[in-house]
Amino acid sequence: MINKPLVLTYLYLFIYILLSSGVILYNKWVLSPKYFNFPFPITLTMIHMAFSGLVAFFLIRVFKVVAPVKMTFEIYATCVIPISAFFASSLWFGNTAYLHISVAFIQMLKALMPVATFFMGVMCGTDKPRCDVFLNMVLVSVGVVISSYGEIHFNIVGTVYQVTGIVAEALRLVLTQVLLQKKGLTLNPITSLYYIAPCSSVFLFVPWCLLEKPGMAVSQIQFNFWIFFSNALCALALNLSIFLVIGRTGAVTIRVAGVLKDWILIALSTVVFPESTITGLNIIGYAIALCGVVMYNYIKVKDGRTSQLPTDIIPERITKDWKLEKKSLDLFTPNSSNDTNGGSSGGNFNGSESNDEEAPLLSSRLLHIGRPQLSNHTA
Repeated sequence: MINKPLVLTYLYLFIYILLSSGVILYNKWVLSPKYFNFPFPITLTMIHMAFSGLVAFFLIRVFKVVAPVKMTFEIYATCVIPISAFFASSLWFGNTAYLHISVAFIQMLKALMPVATFFMGVMCGTDKPRCDVFLNMVLVSVGVVISSYGEIHFNIVGTVYQVTGIVAEALRLVLTQVLLQKKGLTLNPITSLYYIAPCSSVFLFVPWCLLEKPGMAVSQIQFNFWIFFSNALCALALNLSIFLVIGRTGAVTIRVAGVLKDWILIALSTVVFPESTITGLNIIGYAIALCGVVMYNYIKVKDGRTSQLPTDIIPERITKDWKLEKKSLDLFTPNSSNDTNGGSSGGNFNGSESNDEEAPLLSSRLLHIGRPQLSNHTA
């Protein structure tokens, strides 16, 4: 007999992988001078922001699909605005990289996301330095260096843009963990778009005026409404698929799906964009980096499950040590005891979750805001 819930779960995962890969390839096609030739990533990002923010407004305020959170001016000014600034920066730099380097190489560079998040978390006090995690980060970094060395069309400008975008995203994740969790605020991908997308658009408006507006005024731009509408619709559909996947799967499942999606996307990019050549050194380096990412994910999932074990099934001595450690942590990081172990409850935000990075424009980044809720489900 067919297990309908299981089939539905795999269907959602398939749609999620399909959309996340499709959005990246579609964005690359639109931005690339060799194809649609719309080399204005900030403009494209602002179009996506405006469209998704508008749809999120209707879903929350008109159709009441999800309920809005209690948002005060203080929370918006001290939390949403700084997070939106780093969010906009990560989108800006990440999308600009598509003008200079291939989709496959960008995916390989994105393996550095856990490294950046871990070190930013340690610097900001949201994560503790650990030898096992540090060794995984070294493994990931070595793999990315090997992959970069094997890149035939290596471009320093595109690489710097992508790495800068990764650092900005890591700062956003840590800032989300530090600021929003203190307010006990829970945001899913839709409410995140509702509050963050408009503010991020404002931040993007300044670099748009300085960098892209003059070029758009003198160049002949082909503006096809259906291209931009369908592109924005795909990004929005990706957000909705994330919303569905979060509700039906666990942390392990979403991490495995992310790894599978990366390999699929690298393979597809060489078919869709023939100029995107992959060398044996690329594959070896990325495989090494991916081993580090998988090991890191395993450590975080194992820590998350350990933190959720009832204290009555833990030996008495371990329980006492755990309670003493928790008490000590509470004195220094009163709202992040769960996050440092990869789990969370309520409105906590886990900056240590693996970065999916599937939609370089607006949606992939927002996944992290809703993703900590995954720890409350089983895969």
